[in-house]
Amino acid sequence: MDRGLMLNDADCGFCMRTAALVPRLGVDVDAATVQSADLDALGVDPERAQVEMPYVHPDGRVDYGHRAFAAILRTGPLPWRVVSRIMTTPVVDPVARRAYRWVADNREKLPGGTPACKLEDRPAAG
Repeated sequence: MDRGLMLNDADCGFCMRTAALVPRLGVDVDAATVQSADLDALGVDPERAQVEMPYVHPDGRVDYGHRAFAAILRTGPLPWRVVSRIMTTPVVDPVARRAYRWVADNREKLPGGTPACKLEDRPAAG
């Protein structure tokens, strides 16, 4: 792959709405849905992908959740690259992880969210 691949949940309106906004940040990634991608070929854990957004780096590494979002930001212009680095510092990383988890746990209540977004019947994220 020449570019990284952001994967989002096609069954979640909030996820689809967020994914549609990401290109406006000026990042250099491709996008697809978890449901349309060959997760095994990409090395993506299908259960984890249901609760945390995966990002497949051009070299094949996979990040999930807040680290996936940080990796996506790292492909963008300077302000976003700085935000990305801050998100993954030892001090901010646990806070970013908790914030991402809160959003994931409440995505059905967020703009664009529907009952289909609810993670209640899905496995817990790491």
